Amino acid sequence: MARHLTAAFVRTVTKPGKYGDQHGLILRVLPSGSKQWIWRGTVRGKRMDLGLGGYPYTPLAEARQAAFEHRKLARAGGDPRALRRSAPTFAEAAEKVISIHRDAWRPGSKSEAQWRASLRDYAMPRLGQKGVDEITTSDVMAVLLPIWTSKAETARRVRQRIGTVMKWAVAKGYRPDNPAGGAIGAALPKNSGTRKHFRALPHSEIGPALDAVRDSSAWTISKLAFEFLVLTAARSGEVRGARWEEIDFESATWTVPGERMKAARKHRVPVSAQALEVLRRAEDLADGTGLVFPSPTGRTLSPSTLSKLLRELGIRAVPHGFRTSFRIWCGDTGVAREVAEAAFAHVIRDKVEAAYARGTLFARRRKVMEDWARYITV
Repeated sequence: MARHLTAAFVRTVTKPGKYGDQHGLILRVLPSGSKQWIWRGTVRGKRMDLGLGGYPYTPLAEARQAAFEHRKLARAGGDPRALRRSAPTFAEAAEKVISIHRDAWRPGSKSEAQWRASLRDYAMPRLGQKGVDEITTSDVMAVLLPIWTSKAETARRVRQRIGTVMKWAVAKGYRPDNPAGGAIGAALPKNSGTRKHFRALPHSEIGPALDAVRDSSAWTISKLAFEFLVLTAARSGEVRGARWEEIDFESATWTVPGERMKAARKHRVPVSAQALEVLRRAEDLADGTGLVFPSPTGRTLSPSTLSKLLRELGIRAVPHGFRTSFRIWCGDTGVAREVAEAAFAHVIRDKVEAAYARGTLFARRRKVMEDWARYITV
């Protein structure tokens, strides 16, 4: 009897690969942890792969029904692409993505204007009138190569924003993959010059760095630990030593005990929605030791683990440098100094200010961490 997928398996599987179901339905799990549905079949003598959307936006039952309809039509001599909604152009999709994220951008920020300007100047001439299902890695390369070395930071931002639009297209079922994803990184030339001296990345480069780690073949727990470190702006030792009893999923709070804090005082960390998702993925891999991010031997991860991960991927930064990136972002976006200092658990010498920080800043810190998470994952 053919083995079929179950809703529980689809929800919990983390190992990258392709998992077959009935009617030509395939679940593809990417190294980043994202999951996509693909229908594979023969249409008029030609094998074809069609995207059916991303999980969890498209659940198993819906994907299976779509696969059944695709196969039924193909066997009758029809073309399953006729069942698909007409894919929007890249320009139309970009408008959708901007509208989705508009409310998340800080009032008065330049995020929308920067998105529009960079896509208008570099992406739209090549991609604007193409359907999102027609855009290839070659198209994205053609956009990036002319500016990859001469305008390195701009090129990285353009790539990140094209990738965000393509991820939306994958989630909506218009295509099965992201042509601006990890594969293109290996094809683009390495940037040289001042960037190689960075120990802390400019905050605009954090998103691409996260994508590079997610798409790498590194051990899953190491990748999750790094992502959690960046999202929480915590120290490496605090993350590597994190234990499940410190995590309160209901209140979305991580309480680090004083013995693991530099200032030797307990520190409460508001956990963003994106960081909670990292914790849920780590929970699926829990080994019973109580550590959130255990090593393969069940011990605390080595201090060199995350540094080695960054070095092997060519990311010119050290784990502690991501706290610097976060602090600079706070300054650039107008986060109040006392809020940023409280997020870092820095000792505040002024007694009045310290009392105020302990008493009233947690809610403001939570908003800052949510804004930071959205900024580096959009």
